[in-house]
Amino acid sequence: MFERLDQIEARYEELTHALASPETINDSAKYQKTAKAHSEITPIVERYREYKDLTRGIAESKAMLADEKDPEMRAYAQEELDKLQARVAAVEEELKVLLLPKDPNDEKDIILEIRAGTGGDEATLFAAELFRMYTRYAETQGWKVEVLSTSDSAVGGLKEVIAMIQGQRVYSRLKYESGVHRVQRVPATEQQGRVHTSAVTVAVLPEAEDVDVKIEAKDLRVDTFCSSGPGGQSVNTTYSAVRITHIPTNTVVSCQDEKSQIKNRDKAMRVLRSRLYEMEMQKQQEALAKERKQMVGSGDRSEKIRTYNFPQNRVTDHRIGLTIHQLEQVMDGKLQPLVEALVTHYQAEKLKQETATAVQ
Repeated sequence: MFERLDQIEARYEELTHALASPETINDSAKYQKTAKAHSEITPIVERYREYKDLTRGIAESKAMLADEKDPEMRAYAQEELDKLQARVAAVEEELKVLLLPKDPNDEKDIILEIRAGTGGDEATLFAAELFRMYTRYAETQGWKVEVLSTSDSAVGGLKEVIAMIQGQRVYSRLKYESGVHRVQRVPATEQQGRVHTSAVTVAVLPEAEDVDVKIEAKDLRVDTFCSSGPGGQSVNTTYSAVRITHIPTNTVVSCQDEKSQIKNRDKAMRVLRSRLYEMEMQKQQEALAKERKQMVGSGDRSEKIRTYNFPQNRVTDHRIGLTIHQLEQVMDGKLQPLVEALVTHYQAEKLKQETATAVQ
């Protein structure tokens, strides 16, 4: 591990010098690429340098204990040694996590798809509340949310919403949200005060670039039709809505939120690319799962991942056994405790897997 850390630190020094060179400064593309590479390894180098400072401090404290005769100074040296040893152990664990293989999608923006499942009108209302929850969370992170497609229900909920969330490391924070989200509460329409259970599915797809997925024009069928819903007279009289079918996989994407057919087509293609990319990822994960006999953090959307229980004011994530009795705050976008716990859990799982592989 330390040989690799030395190599990373040497690379960090090279990049630091490159960032200051006129050749890099005068080439904007080269500067951006160098700055990105520099920022990616900065946390590792900072932690490694802290580790080296701590080990030097430990050596000095041990030397003082060996040479010092004064009881007070020995007590001080022992106290300092205990603190440094506790911290160095924590930093070593942090370094192991930082050195884990990176998910290539972590830096990507995402396509967020939320669909009402079992539960009728109540499921559509909860789908709208979940979308608001993710929108609020995105605001706290400084991310941009762009709605690509919506389908409203008669009671003011959402049958389906597809949105793009853009910002720094969006996929790395939200990739564990894919799955079935279950709500337990008394619906507004329920006369007898009985608690009902409804479900909503969430899919988090890393946005795919043209280089990630090759789509042949001959494999697409593009249909245009009149949009329905709000948007004024032109929406209902012009063929601005677009439906794209990817014939080999029978994947269908529709978009009608824009008045322009070109804009709707562009949005639909972004969603299609991401869905096809996810299909490819799933194939790779399944092949990997057969090899390893398990899959870490698969994000299988059929998995029941979380329950929102309104009568008991609690949210439970079933994958990690975490329960938070702050449902109102969570629904208002305060997702950080859940996000952090999930990231930490799956990092620990990957670390265990890496350790087991190294031992073999």
